[in-house]
Amino acid sequence: MTRLCTAIIQREGDGFVALCPELDIASQGDTIEGARENLREALHLFFECAPPKKIQEPLGDETYVTQVEVAVGPTATSPSARTA
Repeated sequence: MTRLCTAIIQREGDGFVALCPELDIASQGDTIEGARENLREALHLFFECAPPKKIQEPLGDETYVTQVEVAVGPTATSPSARTA
């Protein structure tokens, strides 16, 4: 059996961090591919050691990776600070 998991990879300092948001498992590596492979190994170990009930639980029907734009700084007004 195989599982398809999401991998979000970001540069952090001189290396890269890979995160699987469905399971909140992360790893790191010197390269993007290294971080990805290390995450794959961490996920493999998780599924190898996790109780059978945990493995049978669905990871979620859908996962979306997107970006949101947020105003930052002294001119930013939070929605809760505005009154109607």
